[in-house]
Amino acid sequence: MFSRLREDIAVVFDRDPAARTAWEVLTCYPGLHALVWHRLTHRLWRARWRWLARWLAHLGRWLTGIEIHPGATVGRRVFIDHGMGVVIGETAEIGDDCTLYHGVTLGGTSWNKGKRHPSLGRGVVIGAGAKVLGPILVGDGAKIGCNAVVVRDVPADATAVGIPARIVLGEEAQRREGQAAKMGFSAYGIGADTNDPMVQAIHRLVDHAAETDARLEALIAQLRGDGMDLRDAKATAEGFDPKGLNRMLE
Repeated sequence: MFSRLREDIAVVFDRDPAARTAWEVLTCYPGLHALVWHRLTHRLWRARWRWLARWLAHLGRWLTGIEIHPGATVGRRVFIDHGMGVVIGETAEIGDDCTLYHGVTLGGTSWNKGKRHPSLGRGVVIGAGAKVLGPILVGDGAKIGCNAVVVRDVPADATAVGIPARIVLGEEAQRREGQAAKMGFSAYGIGADTNDPMVQAIHRLVDHAAETDARLEALIAQLRGDGMDLRDAKATAEGFDPKGLNRMLE
């Protein structure tokens, strides 16, 4: 019991630069309190003391602002930072070394019995306000951006951002992983430069259109300089302002 508590305190120092002393962590971190409380309620739940487990979980929610159903499975070295408004459903499974920020919901999308909540692999980071819904799997090392709404599986080491969440893979995800490694972890589930991949794609399309127009205008100017009659040629679309479009997407 005490070795597990020491492990939990060490995790806070690893992932929260604001932590100063073990006594401060032990007395002032509701995420730690909620996890320790959940171990008690989970044991009661497995022993089929269901009402008592639920009542104590309700009391823990009132004390910490974090709601963890006693039936949920939580691994080792899990860190809930700030924690207010976190909701973890009955059939949710959280792997070792995961990090959850405030306002995270691991919720269900069905009224049917059985598996209704997400399963998180090892080392998953879920940013503030994110909603991970349904019996989906979030792979090892995946990251969920702030306020994302995730309703389908997320592959290992991928990043999911947006509403509904879109998956970032490949070189882009590796680049962000490198940035996160410099900080020690990826705060709030994103790197410093993370953006919605759909918005990034639109930015690139707008920039490409502007570059194409510039090349076309240069080509027409050259042809006119060579004496060709290009009175009907239009170098750019009227009113096209790529900078203005990009500003709208920021």
